[in-house]
Amino acid sequence: MGIVAILFVILLALNVPLAFTIGIASLSFFAFTPDISWIIPVQKMVASTQSFPLLAVPFFVLAGNLMNETGITRRLVKFSTVLTGHLAGGLALVSCVLSTFMGGISGSACADAAMETRILGPAMLERGYSKGYACSVNAMSSLITATIPPGVGLILYGVTGEVSIGKLFLAGVIPGILMCFILMGTSWAIAKKRNYPVENQNPPTFKEVLVAFKDSIWALMFPVILIVGIRFGLFTASEAGAFAVVYAYFVGRFIYKEMTWKGLWEVSKTTLSDNGVILFIIMASAILGYGIIYDKVPQSIAGVISGVSSNPHVIMLIICAFIFIAGMFMEGTVNTLLLTPIFLPIVKNLGVDPVHFGIVFMTTVTLGGMTPPVGTAMYSACAILKCPIDEYTKESIPFFGAIFVELAILIYLPQIFMWLPNLVFG
Repeated sequence: MGIVAILFVILLALNVPLAFTIGIASLSFFAFTPDISWIIPVQKMVASTQSFPLLAVPFFVLAGNLMNETGITRRLVKFSTVLTGHLAGGLALVSCVLSTFMGGISGSACADAAMETRILGPAMLERGYSKGYACSVNAMSSLITATIPPGVGLILYGVTGEVSIGKLFLAGVIPGILMCFILMGTSWAIAKKRNYPVENQNPPTFKEVLVAFKDSIWALMFPVILIVGIRFGLFTASEAGAFAVVYAYFVGRFIYKEMTWKGLWEVSKTTLSDNGVILFIIMASAILGYGIIYDKVPQSIAGVISGVSSNPHVIMLIICAFIFIAGMFMEGTVNTLLLTPIFLPIVKNLGVDPVHFGIVFMTTVTLGGMTPPVGTAMYSACAILKCPIDEYTKESIPFFGAIFVELAILIYLPQIFMWLPNLVFG
């Protein structure tokens, strides 16, 4: 696997597309291991797409794109502004609240960061917010989508690690809400210190909140319906994705009446592109996954980590540090597919609940999208507002500090969120 690692780094440095980087590096393993048939990589690529639970990914990607085209996003922005617009740095707080709502729609941190920066970013600059602060808030708040259902990352982790997706969805609710409040507190403290303006001079009345809530009710009901449906056996995670597509189209076409044939065509093209990239990465990762297992890499890493400590909390901190560094150089989907089979058996042997680890794991993996040098959410936000990466990095430090505090809470105090899936699923 040493040759594979070297070739992977070289191709990554040459800016070869990630899926091709993984695929070419993985095939080199078979080239230097003559006793393995070349039929295996072909079989692994095809087999990786034949998972019924994996159908949830393209369905939810399509549902998210449909909902972004139907006016739901605009209504959620209005509702978020009503709730937090009277506080210092109101638009920054709107970004945090909107990510909490949008996590149940887009399921993707990168998509969420791009959408919010495009909608809120120009208005934030007009009101005197610095570019670095505006980009940091919109990029870092998109991390909430890592745990708020139905995050695509949670589905991939559940499929790869054979962990209950329904439990993962429920376990992610409280960490997502907690992250919203932690990021809101950080954003507010910075905005207060810099005297950034408020959006509304007075706190909202009950009537204003009720009107905005009623206008957004179809979007807010969506994740609730999914979780209830999965829990009571109305549909599996994959069937929930199909339901989400029908739900999104129905709301856009017949309730909000904003879904046009042109919009549907654009959604189809975007979804085809998004799913093509995701599935290509999954197929290439399947080859590498076989090589990793064949070379007994998980056992080697487990031996090294286990030699450091037998304390599960310490082991999880070490794993998080490794994942955070890996996330600086590789996209979150890749890290999920490659690292789940390596680290999940280690923590399970230490008695850690796979659902508990999944929430910590996906939060850390997704955090890589906000870090230089290759964070996708970071680049999306900075590209839209033309913000230098060094300015973003400087302004994002307080937000990273806040997320590290949350990760410590999730690692050491799992009972604050694990009670919910344990209560519902037993």
